[in-house]
Amino acid sequence: MSEKKSGIDKVLIRDLANILNDTDLTEIEIEQDDMRIRVSRSAPQYVQAPVMAAAPAAAPVAAAPAAAAAPAASPRDNKNAVTAPMVGTVYLSPAPGAAAFIQVGATVKEGQTLLIIEAMKTMNQIPSPRSGVVKEIIVNDAQPVEYGEPLVIVE
Repeated sequence: MSEKKSGIDKVLIRDLANILNDTDLTEIEIEQDDMRIRVSRSAPQYVQAPVMAAAPAAAPVAAAPAAAAAPAASPRDNKNAVTAPMVGTVYLSPAPGAAAFIQVGATVKEGQTLLIIEAMKTMNQIPSPRSGVVKEIIVNDAQPVEYGEPLVIVE
């Protein structure tokens, strides 16, 4: 093990860090032979998840018991459910204190942003796969989600 540690190319790591700074990337990874080097930095996006969770959480939390009282298995079986394409944290608005992207009963167009999933410090807009009406928002703001988990019902 000590041989591998002494074989780490510090100059390469510094060069990769400089590439991150020069290109505004948040992560870079290279693989050479049997060694893989990943350099990442925290993006200056402070997401402010605690602030987002504190302010809007009052309304979604109040709605959550009602949604939980409904048939729990139906959203997963619903062909109109928009599911999470990745693991991450859901945000219902573009910024803390901003209006939510969608509301129940709202009409959305195909491609319209429904919500954001933060994954690895990257904000990923989740578009509507079809035009229709938002029947249910299954997730709460700042809630962690798994791949394939239903997020919204659009009919």
